[in-house]
Amino acid sequence: MKIAIAKEGTRVSEHFGHCEGYAIYRIENSTLVREDDLASPGHEPGRLPAFLHEHGVDLVIAGGMGPRAVEIFTRNGIEVILGVSGAVDSAAEEYAAGSLAAGESSCHHGHESCDGTH
Repeated sequence: MKIAIAKEGTRVSEHFGHCEGYAIYRIENSTLVREDDLASPGHEPGRLPAFLHEHGVDLVIAGGMGPRAVEIFTRNGIEVILGVSGAVDSAAEEYAAGSLAAGESSCHHGHESCDGTH
């Protein structure tokens, strides 16, 4: 399984569509491995879900994301967990341990600005 966590520095990004990039992790045989980070390719219609799909991502973790982006990820077979905050390494470790608590999306100011789909 491959995980992409939207990030700002070492923290989980509150706004998926505006993050600087993605911390990439792989879980193999119950072991969490950090891979190279991916820089965000920027905003283009539907680009971010397609970009992460092309990189083999199975799961996206972010603080917030608009409903249109969630829908596009789902259509691409990528699970989405929202409402996560804190350090990206901690979020990945908690997910691998089965203890990551999803919350409410931090995107509350309009669906398009968090989507990364426009």
